[in-house]
Amino acid sequence: MSALLELQGLVKRYGGLTATDNLNLTVNAGEIHAIIGPNGAGKTTLIHQISGALASDSGRIVFAGTDVTRVPMHLRVQAGLARSYQITNIFPRFSVLDNLALAVQARSGSSMRFWRPAVSERAMFEEARALADRVGLGGQVDGLAGNLAHGAQRQLELGLALATRPRLLLLDEPMAGMGHEESVEMIPLIESLRPEIAVLIIEHDMDAVFRMADRISVLVSGRIIATGTPDQIRCNLEVKKAYLGDELEDEVAA
Repeated sequence: MSALLELQGLVKRYGGLTATDNLNLTVNAGEIHAIIGPNGAGKTTLIHQISGALASDSGRIVFAGTDVTRVPMHLRVQAGLARSYQITNIFPRFSVLDNLALAVQARSGSSMRFWRPAVSERAMFEEARALADRVGLGGQVDGLAGNLAHGAQRQLELGLALATRPRLLLLDEPMAGMGHEESVEMIPLIESLRPEIAVLIIEHDMDAVFRMADRISVLVSGRIIATGTPDQIRCNLEVKKAYLGDELEDEVAA
């Protein structure tokens, strides 16, 4: 596989605290790559740096062969680098379909003004309906987004990110706050993105991580201490000592 994203010597400091410490990482095209680590390891800071929400102090971010280290967030999205957030970010008073249509509109530049060709707006809503079907919300397009169950809201947020037509999708704890059944439904949805879209995911649900990921990187105190397949990470003594601990076999068995 070829590298779609390359992080080279990435650093982010907050006063005397180094949140990202000379970090190197690659994400390949067509893979699901998980980042795990203890609370305070710098995982969300790293996602902010990659997405452009937070400027790095030093190092390089190369996406699809282009240095985007100083490129603003909206231009990274246009280049195919999109993200979702820990907290659901939707328009609760709009319908599911309207949420998705607005996301399509934002990407396409459609104005929704009355003099726009009707065929353009039809195409926009057709794409929105297709996105709803893809994330499992095809039967709820007319309902208010704010009335969806938490898991369905996370599915909608994923649809909003997919509306940008990303090449790489950054997912920051997409299963946060979900019950077991909701998490079980989200796993195949994320897996379905492979190999069309590369995914870099932060997730605390170890069972989900070890089921989905092609590769896993372990982040501790701002540094990647190991990268490998799930089996390699499962057997890595340094990882077990630093993060996963003795409960590893119970959490990722099966």
